[in-house]
Amino acid sequence: MCRHLAYLGPPVTLSSLLLEPTYGLHRQAWAPRRVLGTATVNVDGFGVGWYGPDGVGRYRRAVPMWTDTSFPSLASSLRSPAVLAAVRSASEGMPVSDGACAPFSSGQWLFSHNGIVHGWPESLEKLASTVRTADLMTLDAPTDAAVLWALVSQRLVSGDSLDFSLATVVNDVRATATGRLNLLLTDGERIAGTRCGESLYYLRGDDFVVVASEPYDDSPQWTEVPDATVVTATTDGVTLRSLDSYS
Repeated sequence: MCRHLAYLGPPVTLSSLLLEPTYGLHRQAWAPRRVLGTATVNVDGFGVGWYGPDGVGRYRRAVPMWTDTSFPSLASSLRSPAVLAAVRSASEGMPVSDGACAPFSSGQWLFSHNGIVHGWPESLEKLASTVRTADLMTLDAPTDAAVLWALVSQRLVSGDSLDFSLATVVNDVRATATGRLNLLLTDGERIAGTRCGESLYYLRGDDFVVVASEPYDDSPQWTEVPDATVVTATTDGVTLRSLDSYS
């Protein structure tokens, strides 16, 4: 189990999204409230990606969020209209390293995986064979999440939409393996996410939208996404579509 969050809207500080909310990712790292998997803490690293005038920025560390004494000052000083962040609980047999922490990135895209593919790595061997060898050799880390990102990103590069890319990869994995496949993706203007085995919610305001593993406060405006569903969100609205409808 990991926890992740994506935001679109007026520029806000990273701190206001991750550190200041009562139940923000900072707290979810050690006290998550919506636990559907087996892990109860997320101490194996964290990361945040944001969009600024110079492009996409990222900060990833293989330590618990609350132990990084440099992050609060960075989070207070950086403002962005689009953010994707995650805290990590490493699955057995997978490395704890900066490169294994979401978000993964390529060009304008930021990506995160909350869950696990059971039977790794053999369970993804057939699907991984469809990825260019050079891309597999340059993965950020030898993890199920990194391979999922390679599968998603090659669809994005081919021109597929965010939601179609996520849904197709999740359905391909579900056809050959079991696991929890909550994926989250943004290009800085749209958010797409899948709920498949873990919790997922969205919050829409007048000029912003958040998609997150769990609510960061007790606002009644949070809406739970049904399981086996793809959510697509912009500041103009949110749409839900079943994973099976992409088959």
